[in-house]
Amino acid sequence: MPNPTAAILVIGDEILSGRTRDANLHYLAGELTRVGIDLTEARVVPDRTGAIVAAVNALRAGHDHVFTSGGIGPTHDDITSDAIAQAFGVPISVRGDARAILQAHYDRSGIVLNEARLRMARVPDGATLIDNPVSAAPGFTLGNVHVMAGVPDIFRAMVASVLPTLTGGRPVLSQTLRVMKGEGTIAAPLAALAAEFDDLTFGSYPFVRDGAYGSNLVVRGQDAGRLSAAMMRMVATFGPGAE
Repeated sequence: MPNPTAAILVIGDEILSGRTRDANLHYLAGELTRVGIDLTEARVVPDRTGAIVAAVNALRAGHDHVFTSGGIGPTHDDITSDAIAQAFGVPISVRGDARAILQAHYDRSGIVLNEARLRMARVPDGATLIDNPVSAAPGFTLGNVHVMAGVPDIFRAMVASVLPTLTGGRPVLSQTLRVMKGEGTIAAPLAALAAEFDDLTFGSYPFVRDGAYGSNLVVRGQDAGRLSAAMMRMVATFGPGAE
């Protein structure tokens, strides 16, 4: 059985403008790999309702899970929740359980739950809440779409809340061989190895160090025995990786 697939939709003008460096894609990829869910697509869209709706509908039709990052805060440009409701064709309103979570959090902090903060309790009909132990304001899951905050610490906490509820497959394992040879030299023998071990995937990731070309050769798969066999063949073909 193939592993379940996932996509991530990163939402925010600040990502596309270069003001903010996204960290959530990198983190999610590692966590999904660990539990046997294959992250196969990533998109970034601006804070525009139409763009979010179109991307969500395309991604949820093509993947078992979609994770969104960003746009569920208290300001006017936090429009993700409304866009998700529109994508699913359902109403959205302040929900009692989400409001209670925020009220308790702000009461403990001595802060007023004003109208802006109350926006974070607006949840589309039919969604289930995602726990947020960092700042209380919940994310939510609707269908196969998991809607999360963009702040990395909160995003990670929400991922930790969601992953135990998902069914994964076999984790993808990997091994790496570092060689001080340029890709033009290794391309043909690496292609031959990829054909020989066609149940695995091979990648070459070049680098330059002190003016010399090298590459990290990575082999990935779900069978530890096959992975070890492929690594032994790579060492035999390219050398032990000594520099």
